[in-house]
Amino acid sequence: MDAVINGAHLVFSLDVLLVIALSALFGIFVGAIPGLTATMAVALLVPITFYMDPTPAIAAIVTTSAMAIFSGDIPGTYLNIPGTPASAAYVSESYQLAQKGKAREALGTNLICSVFGGIFGTIVLIIVAQSLAEVALQFSAFEYFWLAILGLTCSIFISFGSKTKAFLSLLFGIMLSTVGLDMMSGAPRFTFGIPDLMGGVNFIPVMIGMFALSELMSYYGSSSEKKTIAAISKDSIFKNAPHNLMKYKKNVLRGSTIGTFIGALPGAGADIAAWISYAMGKSMSKDRKAYGTGNIEGIVDASSANNSGISGAWVPALVFGIPGDSITAIVIGVLYMKGMNPGPTIFMDESGLIYALFIVFIIANLMMLPIGYMAIRLSKIFILTPSKILMPIILCFCIVGAFAINNSIIDIWLMLIVGGIAFVLSRNDFPMAPAILGLVLGGTVENNFMSAMMRTDGNFLSFFSRPISATLGVIVILIWVSPLIISCVKRIRGMRIEDTVSR
Repeated sequence: MDAVINGAHLVFSLDVLLVIALSALFGIFVGAIPGLTATMAVALLVPITFYMDPTPAIAAIVTTSAMAIFSGDIPGTYLNIPGTPASAAYVSESYQLAQKGKAREALGTNLICSVFGGIFGTIVLIIVAQSLAEVALQFSAFEYFWLAILGLTCSIFISFGSKTKAFLSLLFGIMLSTVGLDMMSGAPRFTFGIPDLMGGVNFIPVMIGMFALSELMSYYGSSSEKKTIAAISKDSIFKNAPHNLMKYKKNVLRGSTIGTFIGALPGAGADIAAWISYAMGKSMSKDRKAYGTGNIEGIVDASSANNSGISGAWVPALVFGIPGDSITAIVIGVLYMKGMNPGPTIFMDESGLIYALFIVFIIANLMMLPIGYMAIRLSKIFILTPSKILMPIILCFCIVGAFAINNSIIDIWLMLIVGGIAFVLSRNDFPMAPAILGLVLGGTVENNFMSAMMRTDGNFLSFFSRPISATLGVIVILIWVSPLIISCVKRIRGMRIEDTVSR
């Protein structure tokens, strides 16, 4: 109870509430601009949070990400251009409804589902995180090694598209994590004689380059024609929302549950949660043919999963120090900058901050209703913001943000190089989530592996000597060999079918 009271004292102060309000407006604005993702919004905030106390810094990130995920549906509804990747799963449904004059109804239903999903995910976070932290206190280098490997593995297997490209993207992130001094010998690795790289690759310039700068390059490198805006509808925002929620109440609960679970998987996040929830909703729907033609049911499923996925991603980030998505990867970097180590001990050392985080989640999702309502009413202003004015301003923020962390020109070059590489990778359909997870977890894997090897005189079987470690190790190995097992099963079934046909 003392921790809850301390958390409330941290949040309910004028400066923190002002930060939450300003971050909400910033998140709504950025998310509503096509091409500017929630991750990009958070990455742009990081240099500012560097000068804040921990509570307002985390509050700014939580609020911005929640608002940006919702407002990404505004350009998707009117322009058929998703504002964030999480909106892409159901953008066709929203756009078709807008063509029928139901844009505001779609956005109103979306808004309420997003609020419900966010609060649902927060409740699960509050219930689960503390219990998992108590278990995690029993973890040693063996368990953390397998847990980090599991996180890297999940980032590949749950990525859409080519698994080979996801694996190569992961290797790129791991390669960046090896820059600096070797923990065993102290010898410099891949520093090219640059003293600023002795401490490793700076996390913040990499994040800005990988997400913000690559998005800017994609914008300027795109030759696609801009879509025309649909007519701004005059229908009511919330008039039919209660009816839609009662009619599809099972979909709301299912989408929120799926979003929280998928979000808790390392490397997944709201994007994948929305796609999986939409696909599952379609497969279980009684009216599958209506999907893709402006079906409110698809919006209910996926939008509930969006914001619950954001909350779920904080579970592994807080409990194990393993990011659930790219946003929590940034948060982990911010926590390290503030002198705090994410993991089970944070619940004892910084219990007030943890409960402050929970309170901020609830406030941010409740604030989404009035601010989201205003955003829907003013949606034409968001959509018609001139990109030729906005993009150069964002580029200035990127350069200043990368430089301000250490006042080093090397960080600007690092941002430019990583941004260029990320642009090339994204243009060739390489996912970026595995890369950032490789950067964050690469050091965790190496440090825990070397610590365990030193403790056991190089006996690799010691990784299976403890119950939890052995269980995690078996799970990881089963995931690795699952494609081979599935392929063999399909081949055997095919041979049996051919034998049956020949007989």
